[in-house]
Amino acid sequence: MLKETAPVQLNQETFRAFGEGITFLTPPLESEREITGPLRAKLWISSSTQDADIFLVVRAFDPDGKEVLFEGANDPKTPLSQGWLRASHRMVDEKLSRPWMPWHPHKIAEPLVPGEIYELDVEIWPTCIVLPAGYRLALTVLGRDFDHGLEPAELGGRIMRGSGPFRHDHPQDRPGSTFDNEITLYVGGDRPSSLLVPVIPK
Repeated sequence: MLKETAPVQLNQETFRAFGEGITFLTPPLESEREITGPLRAKLWISSSTQDADIFLVVRAFDPDGKEVLFEGANDPKTPLSQGWLRASHRMVDEKLSRPWMPWHPHKIAEPLVPGEIYELDVEIWPTCIVLPAGYRLALTVLGRDFDHGLEPAELGGRIMRGSGPFRHDHPQDRPGSTFDNEITLYVGGDRPSSLLVPVIPK
């Protein structure tokens, strides 16, 4: 949740995992702002099934509301940054983690109890951008790979839609019966979902 102050009361939003997800926007920036470094999200979620895949997309929008995409290492039209976590692999090694980077050992899977609320720490790749005044920063929470919705590019026989060639769409790894689920995101109160953003002072 990208806000200067977190909501006092607990709010919740439910979305379909293979749908459009939820997007949180900052107000228009009052002045130029540099964001450089790794990001980290803390989310509280529940699932209608025994697991959930969480895809986080950090995005930039211009004053007219148009998304700004960039030439990325893996995709010619990419957002600022992305991160992923399978909820059953939410375990964190506190000794190896840093405030800006959770360390997930991925040694065991811990299935979810449908409807119960779980805390997730999600690593998001480092980024570097200077956003002008009037631009807005956004966080989109999805249950699938990001798709910019524009004309895709083709590189080496691979279709690029904003997430590069390494997509998470194998039917055996992500059966719809489990992962096309309903995910509820909790924000505020004793479930203060948040995004840690590395803002560089002027």
